[in-house]
Amino acid sequence: MPEEEYVDVDDDLTGRPRHRAKLCLVGDAGVGKTSLIRRFVVDQFDSKYIKTIGTKVSKKTVLVHEDTRRRDVEVIMTIWDIMGQEGFRELLKDAYFSGANGILAVCDVVNVDSMNKLAGWLDRTFRVAGEVPVSILVNKVDLKDKDKTDTQSLEQFSKAYACPYIFTSAKTGENVQSTFMDLADRILKSEMSERFSKVTITV
Repeated sequence: MPEEEYVDVDDDLTGRPRHRAKLCLVGDAGVGKTSLIRRFVVDQFDSKYIKTIGTKVSKKTVLVHEDTRRRDVEVIMTIWDIMGQEGFRELLKDAYFSGANGILAVCDVVNVDSMNKLAGWLDRTFRVAGEVPVSILVNKVDLKDKDKTDTQSLEQFSKAYACPYIFTSAKTGENVQSTFMDLADRILKSEMSERFSKVTITV
């Protein structure tokens, strides 16, 4: 069983519709996946690097506006954080990715190879979960003096997987909240669209 890490879930009855979404963060060790989750869920940052051992799950409830029905929906996000080593990834890929509704693929501006390996992460994810909504996070943008990002390659990669890329910083919080919220919105729209497409209208 995964270890529960950061939690921010309001279980009070509000009368709003609720939707549960499983969100997985993928990417190599050290790119800042755990720090991004911590910044999003509890708005904190710890400069000490602590390697994720196994799998940890965090939770947060966010409010997303559903345009088609003109209502607010409480999206209860279950956020999965996995150890970045490839051997562990292969061992747990089915359990980790099964039922995923959205993916944040994380690399960083310092480690060029971390972006090159994202294709492998996403391909494995799609084989298990299907082609769910994805965002690419280029983390550690606060380290501007060490930035080795190849923007052209990043744009090509983004187009190949038909997903946006966003520069983020778990340290400063730059673009972290908005990126998680955008993915929650896209997950809700994707699943609502899929439900409506399955409805058969009988005259």
